Amino acid sequence: MSAAERITAQYNEELRTPGSGLPTVAQHVKDYPTLAPWHGEYLARPIFFAEREIREFADDLQHLVEILFSLPDRMFDGDLEAFRSVLGINDDHWKVIRQFGDLTPPYFGRADMYHDGTSFKLLETNLGSESGGWGLVSEISQAMMEVDAFADFARRNRLGYVHPIRAVVEAVRRFGARVAPGREPVVALLEWRGGLQDYGELWRNFQSALRSAGFDILLAEVSDVHERGGALYLGDTKIDVVYRAFVPDQIAEEPDGWDLVAPLLRAHRAGGTLLWTPFSSNMFANKACMALLSDPARRRSLSEDECRLIDRVLPWTRLINTDVLRTDTDLIDECLERREQLILKANARGGGSGVVVGWETDDATWRRALENSAAEGCVVQQRVMPRSELVVDPISGETEEWHAAYGVFYTPKGCAGAFARLVPAGSGSIIGLMAHAKARSAAVFHQSELPVWGEVPAVGELPASAAK
Repeated sequence: MSAAERITAQYNEELRTPGSGLPTVAQHVKDYPTLAPWHGEYLARPIFFAEREIREFADDLQHLVEILFSLPDRMFDGDLEAFRSVLGINDDHWKVIRQFGDLTPPYFGRADMYHDGTSFKLLETNLGSESGGWGLVSEISQAMMEVDAFADFARRNRLGYVHPIRAVVEAVRRFGARVAPGREPVVALLEWRGGLQDYGELWRNFQSALRSAGFDILLAEVSDVHERGGALYLGDTKIDVVYRAFVPDQIAEEPDGWDLVAPLLRAHRAGGTLLWTPFSSNMFANKACMALLSDPARRRSLSEDECRLIDRVLPWTRLINTDVLRTDTDLIDECLERREQLILKANARGGGSGVVVGWETDDATWRRALENSAAEGCVVQQRVMPRSELVVDPISGETEEWHAAYGVFYTPKGCAGAFARLVPAGSGSIIGLMAHAKARSAAVFHQSELPVWGEVPAVGELPASAAK
């Protein structure tokens, strides 16, 4: 039995004990002030891992993303046009990336993965500031530690967590110091037009969590701001840093998209307002990059150690586009034969959009999906079976099985914490807060090898004694 399984069994046993305070944890989280803007539901318990396992995956993730950033030079001899062609980035989307420059993005985002019972398997890198969840994980963990029964359980089991919001504050402050030396930068999170209607709850939770950490941020949409004197303004307030929450597709695909971002582009070029993060993040977050890493035929420029790292972390992933459809009949035949083991994902989409689950379709539907998605560009990926998480319902006392997708947050300083999104086992293959009506959020706590508990520094900043 693993450390995580032992802690889970102990937690579930104590939760069932008459007089235990653990059944109150989920309700305390739901009522927590900084989580009030988010109306989602929470799992009855957190998820547990050994600190070493999270730290080792975080190290692998950082190295893998460094390899991603090197792909244009190592696989395409620096030819960005060839690189973006393989990724399936069309001319309109490429124009957005190039117009805003900054082709090397910061290490910042939320990697999504499953745990197959043996190790974490990476599903998406989600590079870029538009990835959400930072506020949820920070505040869920903090809220749980305020329940005496849970704090006692955490102390006895050396359970710790990383507060991602503090890592965001440090990263954005450091970035904003270029235009706001010696003072707090004025930061505005910009959504696309209408975006706050769709994602406002999530971003207001983010805003609330940042304010709780002593850092303010404004919320607005691209249509709310204007440029003056080489800087961006919201009303009469000068914006030092734009925290980007929209993507190139929205600019390229709306008739007036370029008009909406023209003030931002002018301010960005003038240097009066900085953009966190650049649109090149979306280029490297493109799922085709994972296929380039996974396919042995494409990685001759990688070292043996790099290939071992990739194979350790990344499931079998292959690129499907019109060229592959036309020329690589062996790969297409393999995909048809292995339908029940594969999932198809559109290269540049997220949130479950453009996903076709092979084991939930018939042969004819799967073939059509491969053919139709090839024009847009997609990947097929080996199915990862998530391990079951046993959760005791605090009301009924019944034990239920849930499946989790994990998100590991990362900043230029390293790993910045983790959280989980879960759905009841057998209720669907897409695990996402927006994609599944029964989805729940949960904190992730790690068991330390040292006698420490509660909030700890980011994994990348652990003292040397904790990293042995």
